[in-house]
Amino acid sequence: MQQGLLFDAPPVARRLSQWPPDLTRLDPVWALLVRDFLASAVGQSLSDRLSERLALGTVVYPPEPLRALTLTSLSQARVVILGQDPYHGPGQAEGLSFSVPDGVRIPPSLRNIFKELHQSLGLPVPSQGSLVRWARQGVLLLNACLTVEEGQAASHADWGWEVLTDALIRAVAQSAQPVVFMLWGTHAQAKKSLIDAVRGDAPYLILESNHPSPLSAMRPPVPFLGCHHFALANDFLMQCDQKMIDW
Repeated sequence: MQQGLLFDAPPVARRLSQWPPDLTRLDPVWALLVRDFLASAVGQSLSDRLSERLALGTVVYPPEPLRALTLTSLSQARVVILGQDPYHGPGQAEGLSFSVPDGVRIPPSLRNIFKELHQSLGLPVPSQGSLVRWARQGVLLLNACLTVEEGQAASHADWGWEVLTDALIRAVAQSAQPVVFMLWGTHAQAKKSLIDAVRGDAPYLILESNHPSPLSAMRPPVPFLGCHHFALANDFLMQCDQKMIDW
């Protein structure tokens, strides 16, 4: 048995228990963007749908949909890694794209992310899947959709989350500090035009490849495995006199 890839015990199915969220832990810019969104017609519609599903006893993940914003403030964000929506299995989603709590089986896409880190930077393959350490260094691990129902992938897509997460991406793109955007797969790459349209004078780097999913990680035109994105990101940050990420 490979250490860390299987549960020692059934995962705790931590779920979203209340809505709307507590915004007091967010930095002022994130909090303002989220408040404006929740006050909009789209945000109110999303809140109503979430509240209705929770009242019916529906299991919704993750327990903290805004955790990426809690761990990475706008002023700290130096790298953005975009995902699509949260994991929909029990105990998997922890509010950060691609990340799972320690002790949970490492999903295939995250396993390929760790494999690329090993191949590109020679780092040992982690036995645990939480990326909280990255988030605390300024890696914004943002999904386009921030909630999902148990066992139903993309079940909250087009509920309105994308309006908020596009606003968050624009805020990072307009910031004064150098930023690296890692766009893996066509869903993430669709945000490239949004980033280019609003980016100011600060240097930025957009890195594109296939998604790290086993279905696409080795496929052309730009395989994820062998993309060297983590090394390229650190090279860029170093050239901009920024602290590199300890991947």
